[in-house]
Amino acid sequence: MISQPIEKLSEIFSKFPGIGKRTANRFVFYLLKLSNKEVNELLKAIIDVRKQIKTCNFCFLPFDTSLSKNEKQLCPICQNPARDKKLLCIVEKEIDLLTIEKTKLYKGLYFILGGTFNPKKEKQDLRIKELKERIKNPKKFGIEANFQEIILAFNPTTEGEITSLYLERELKPLNIKISRLGRGLPIGGEIEYADEETLKNALEGRK
Repeated sequence: MISQPIEKLSEIFSKFPGIGKRTANRFVFYLLKLSNKEVNELLKAIIDVRKQIKTCNFCFLPFDTSLSKNEKQLCPICQNPARDKKLLCIVEKEIDLLTIEKTKLYKGLYFILGGTFNPKKEKQDLRIKELKERIKNPKKFGIEANFQEIILAFNPTTEGEITSLYLERELKPLNIKISRLGRGLPIGGEIEYADEETLKNALEGRK
């Protein structure tokens, strides 16, 4: 029988994205083998992340405040005056933003929606309201922008398609051009695993 402290920690790990009960148990037993010094280093790293990492006031990307000190609490991307303030790319999660940014092909701003619509879930914690507010009045959130195109950059899955259709309907009254990533991403694939050439084709072929 597994002891209560081990069970509790395993339960916490199993709440992490993509982590099942078996993997969670492996994490716990791995931690038990670490020295006190290694455990303390891990705890310090977690505390430092909580202290130093804040969420961007505009796009919701977590960023290191020690590298980007500003009153408006904007991430380095949103702060960058060279970014194209006419383009806004909406992505599902942080890793999608970082994957697209790594290609150095997209020069506009981003917004992290926080997920996609899942027909099987009753509660949908998506930032729809926040998105509309930032498109209508970006200055309120520290951005001098005049968006002329909104790019829906979601995975080519059923949930991604449903989310794109919903956003197209919700944003249509704003009278701003709405486009989607073009061909290149395989059906059922995920942006975070796409290579640079695939993303390049998808960005350039958006429509």
